Amino acid sequence: QVQLVESGGGLVQPGGSLRLSCAASGFTFSSYAMSWYRQAPGKERELVAAITSAGGSTRYADSVKGRFTISRDNAKNTVYLQMNSLKAEDTAVYYCYAAFRWGQGTQVTVSS
Repeated sequence: QVQLVESGGGLVQPGGSLRLSCAASGFTFSSYAMSWYRQAPGKERELVAAITSAGGSTRYADSVKGRFTISRDNAKNTVYLQMNSLKAEDTAVYYCYAAFRWGQGTQVTVSS
């Protein structure tokens, strides 16, 4: 069955960086676009970044453009989200999404 397992979240100071990973299994990873979403307390889940199956095209929420980078390694069935210049408003649970499935999420907290 489809499994998406996120890792890499944690507590970081404003201006810091984190790299999230999502390890996928149970489907043909290289055939699917992959996405990262996030949900902050009291807010709706929102798309952060997406990448096409071969990695040739990406898109980002306006709020993270220039700070976050999505990438993938099809040989490792893994998608990444490099997050730089983190702000308090980036605090949320970050979810991986693909093949109509969600991962369990990883908490990112940006605070001094």
